[in-house]
Formats: sequence, C-alpha cells, structure tokens
Amino acid sequence: MKQQRPYPQVIVTRKAARALAGGHPWVFEGEVRRMEPAPADGRAAQNGDVVDVVEQNGTWQGVGLLSEQSKIRVRVVSRNANDRINEAFWARKLQWAWDYRKATMGSRALPGCEPDTNCCRVLFSEADGFPGLVVDRYEDVLVSQVGTVGMQRLRPTLYPLLLDVLRSDGQDIRGIYERNDAPSRLKEGLAQEKGWWVEDGRPMPDSARVIAHENGIAYDLDLENSQKTGFFLDQKYNRRAVRELARGRRVLDCFCHVGPFGLNAAAGGAEFVREVDVSQTAIDLARENARLNNLEATMDFTCANVLEYLPELVSDKKRLREEGGPFDLIVLAPPAFTKSRGTVDHAAHGYREINEWAMRLLPRGGYLATCSCSHFMTRDLLARAIAEAAHNANVQLRQIEERQQAPDHPILWGVPETHYLDFFVFQVV
Repeated sequence: MKQQRPYPQVIVTRKAARALAGGHPWVFEGEVRRMEPAPADGRAAQNGDVVDVVEQNGTWQGVGLLSEQSKIRVRVVSRNANDRINEAFWARKLQWAWDYRKATMGSRALPGCEPDTNCCRVLFSEADGFPGLVVDRYEDVLVSQVGTVGMQRLRPTLYPLLLDVLRSDGQDIRGIYERNDAPSRLKEGLAQEKGWWVEDGRPMPDSARVIAHENGIAYDLDLENSQKTGFFLDQKYNRRAVRELARGRRVLDCFCHVGPFGLNAAAGGAEFVREVDVSQTAIDLARENARLNNLEATMDFTCANVLEYLPELVSDKKRLREEGGPFDLIVLAPPAFTKSRGTVDHAAHGYREINEWAMRLLPRGGYLATCSCSHFMTRDLLARAIAEAAHNANVQLRQIEERQQAPDHPILWGVPETHYLDFFVFQVV
C-alpha cells in the first residue's frame, strides 16, 4: 500500500502536466480543476501552503507552493516524490545554491581584486528552486526581495538557514535587508515594506549604506533607496568585456545608471569616458563613484534623455566635440523597454533606434556593446533589431562576442523567464 502524502492536493489539467514535464514550474489559475484536502488528515490548503500537484488521471506531478491570489496558482519546488518539504529540504537547496556560486564564480576574480562571490546573487528565484525569492550579497549585507506568499511564510525558516550556510563557510554577514517594496507583491496580497530582518541574538545594523566592490571598483550603495536590491549584478562579466576593449579609446556610456560600465572602461585605460543618464540622481552617484575610485580625471557626466541625446550628437558635430567625441566605443545598456508581450513591437523599435544612432556615431573600426534586459525581448528579436539598425545606418557589424547574464543569475532551460539578458559586442566595419 502506498504511503499517504501529507499535503493537500491541487488537481490540474493535462496541459499543466505537460508543462511541468517539460521543466516549467508554474501551474496557472485556469489549469486548476479543483482542490482536495490532504489524504492523510483531511487538512484543507491555506494560502502559501505546500501542496501536491496531481493530474486529473491521478498521476502525481510535483509538489509546490500555493498562491491563491495569483494567476500563477502553484509554483512547483520539486518533482521528486521522495522529497518532503521540510527544513532539511530547504537547507540542502540553500547549500547547493551557494556551492554553485562558488563553483562558477569562485576562481574568476581579477588579479588583486576581491572574490567575485563578495558581490553576487545568492538566490535567483525559480532558477534555484526558490520561486519568488531573490537574495543578493553586497559584501557583508544580504538584500532580499520576496514576491510570493509561499516564500513570505517561509522567511523565518529560510533566512537563518541561509545565514548558517554562509557563515559556516567563513563568510562575514552582518544582516539581511528586505526590499519587499515591489508593486508585484500586491498581486499576491502582500504588503509593500522594507527594513532589516530581525535576527535573534544579534543587533540590527545601523546603516543600509555599503561600500561594495566589483571587478576591483568600489561603489557607494544605498541599499534602502536604490533601484532593485541596490545594484545590477547581472552585468558583472559584461562590464569586463567592455573594460578589455577600452584602453586608449574614447567611450560613450549610455543609460549609465551609477556608472559601472564607464568606471570599468576608465579602469581599463580609456582615454576619456562620457557618462549619460536621464536621472540626475544616477549621474550624481556615478560622479561620486568616479571620485571614490580616483577616476574622475578621465570621466565626465551628462544628464540627458539618451533617445534625444544620440540623434543630437549625430546632427551636431560641435555638440559632439563638446561632449568629448568622436567616440570609438559606445555602450548601450538601457532599462527594459518592455515588461509584457503586448509591447514587444514598440520595444523593438526603441532598440533599433538607439542602436542605429550609435552606429551612425561610430567610425569604421569603432566598437559597440549593446544589450537588452527583458525576457520578452528575446535574443532573436534583439538580434533582428540590431541587424535592421545596421542596415539603416549602412554599416556592417563584425561580432566579437555574444554574452548573457552572469552565472549567479542562472538560466534554467525549460523556464524562458530566467533568460532575460542578452549582450552583444561588435566592431563596425
């Protein structure tokens, strides 16, 4: 006789079962046929509970976390029927996640620089089997974002386990700052909030400001008020690609945010770097980061809308010279132009436009680093937009390399949402 499982059941369609078999962990609202109580004790499922996913024909398909207010009704965390979703289960997965970071990033530091794991994404939601939970490390502070009710309920279990994994490995972590202020939490019925997680037996840190180091460059980060969790860690190795091309070149860094691409270019020996962003706050932080790294002598800063700035430089040679041009290396790292399938065509137009203007600015032999950070703007759609831009600008591109997000943001095959960053480096020939 088969042992009765202890979890309530979600009975799903054949379509849902096929998707799970293909590796995608989501069960959508419309794929749920009914809910049934736990076979062992008759307990009904509550929001955020662990539930078994069972096909209508009775075939067990996995075990996951229930989100009653979300269109994604269940997020599967295991398809191994031997797993019991307890503290030991989560402890194993946390250890695996940290071991993966050490394996993929632990030996890649630049000579004389900090370990690449000092600032990295420790947990990447579904890609690590923690749906709705992101944890980034900035030196001795972890910053978490919780986006699902299941992970919200598990915080008191997961946080101490994660701290134990890191501290047992000799990592000095003084606390966890929660940035649970994303609007997407409202779809799960969760309040928006931020602040230090209270750890038993330890005082809360007195500041959410951190001097973080990446690629040997220091950044003054305000973890409480900055974008996302404080910094865009996913471009770590793409910044190195720009750094390797920058020596002796005049660099234009568009959508610079707090300056990481430009700072890497300057550290790599660029003759001059112009940083451009529409946010004056970002420009002020980029300027401060240049000063912090003693790179301000080769960098200057402009607050402008890049979509207006680039065509202005193309049409006005005097303005181009005033800004430090002509440039022979241009970096385009815009924010996501689309966050839904319905706006992909509009986004493609935007990517095509900025790349065309950049190509018109570059001389023959110049270099272009360009990317998209939206999973809706797929690699092939981005490549098509870039190719159309080259055609319109009457130039030919020689590809140097094609990259994605850093490995601490792993791409899980079968889950296209985990692949969101595509990065190309070209020479204009």
